[in-house]
Amino acid sequence: MPGRQPHPFEDRRSGDGGGCPIPRRSFLRGALGGAAAAAAANFVPAGVAHAQGTDYQDDYNKLATEDSTHSIPFYGATQAGIATPPQTAADFLAFDVTAPSRRELIDLLHTLTERAAFLTKGGAPPPPPRAGKPSEHRLLLGATVVPDDLTVTVALGASLFDDRYGLASRKPAQLKTMRPFAHDDLDPKLTHGDLLVQLCANHRDTVGNAMLDILGQTSGGMRLRWRIQAFRFPPRPVGIPRDWMGFKDGITNPNTNDAAQMNQQVWVQRGRREPAWTAGGTYQAVRIIQMHMEKWDTVPVERQERIFGRRKLSGAPLYATDPNASDELDPVYTNDPQGRLTPLNCHIRLANPQTPQTAATSSILRRSYQYDQSPDVSGQPNLGHTFCCFQQQLNTYIAMQRRLEKESLVPYITPRGGGYFFAVPGVRDARDYYASGLLRGLTR
Repeated sequence: MPGRQPHPFEDRRSGDGGGCPIPRRSFLRGALGGAAAAAAANFVPAGVAHAQGTDYQDDYNKLATEDSTHSIPFYGATQAGIATPPQTAADFLAFDVTAPSRRELIDLLHTLTERAAFLTKGGAPPPPPRAGKPSEHRLLLGATVVPDDLTVTVALGASLFDDRYGLASRKPAQLKTMRPFAHDDLDPKLTHGDLLVQLCANHRDTVGNAMLDILGQTSGGMRLRWRIQAFRFPPRPVGIPRDWMGFKDGITNPNTNDAAQMNQQVWVQRGRREPAWTAGGTYQAVRIIQMHMEKWDTVPVERQERIFGRRKLSGAPLYATDPNASDELDPVYTNDPQGRLTPLNCHIRLANPQTPQTAATSSILRRSYQYDQSPDVSGQPNLGHTFCCFQQQLNTYIAMQRRLEKESLVPYITPRGGGYFFAVPGVRDARDYYASGLLRGLTR
């Protein structure tokens, strides 16, 4: 992205033995669609002012078409889709890996890399290599595949490090299977997975096209376990988007443009108590949280604000009474030790109590979305929060969530699924592939 600072992991290159030319896979259904380095990302305004007398639909179509031509670089020391500003549409796809051997696992990761490199750059895919093979392009996005700021972020679950592929000794130190917290009601069909693919783009059809492409091209190596189709609302009126409960979500985050801050709080560093290959990766937690809106909507706004610890309209801390106060104001608890202004059990105060004892477990990079599914068993809309966060240490999130077991929001939400994953380091260049460092040196 423009202004990107050199990353401390930039010194490792695939040319030093970390990568190899990508061979053709036995289960790859189509041909590689031109996986070259992506163009530098461009950005467009969130909205466009319409000139008087201009037809709205024509302007909208023009904006959508132009916006779809922009791309986010695929190659780099860290993966896109983590520090990248969140796009509007997303899919979270958890897979069970079915590759019968380590060699075929490597083939799978090569293929996944090929598809991600092509889809994020865009262009015209080649015709089927021979009769009877499916095309790599279904014309869903028009004559060519448009990049549309698509990001494909790949993470590994603890279950991939069982005895199937001989990877146990290289498992990230804190990676584990997510266990239920108090008040969780986890559905096994919506929880865990060997591998997570996070797809994000500016439009729903781009995400859908990428999902169908990846499912089709990797069907011999992994099987879909669960999927959450997610989205972000536009800012209302400005600033941070809101969740279904009407509150601004993800106000407090590390500065993703501050390399030092990201290296301290998000990216795994060399020399830590982690396998060497993990440097440049990060721990990812995903939680699928149903919101009980029929119950929440009966709660007066003043009470809702004390449950969250922020003003509903502005997103500002509770000490700010001006409806136009900035959501960037910091809550202050030093003069409120008894929680008379900001309750001790409100969401933001338990997430970050601002005490010396909790300082090390209070900073995560939130990148959450909303979801809307079919009605639940009681006939109520199944609306909720696809919570997603990244952090250098998984224990940071776990400690925070344990504090939140006591929050006053508990009666209005039920976590239903998700999992813990390790988002692997970035793909360096066209010779590299996802998680190459994990598998380097192992006999295929």
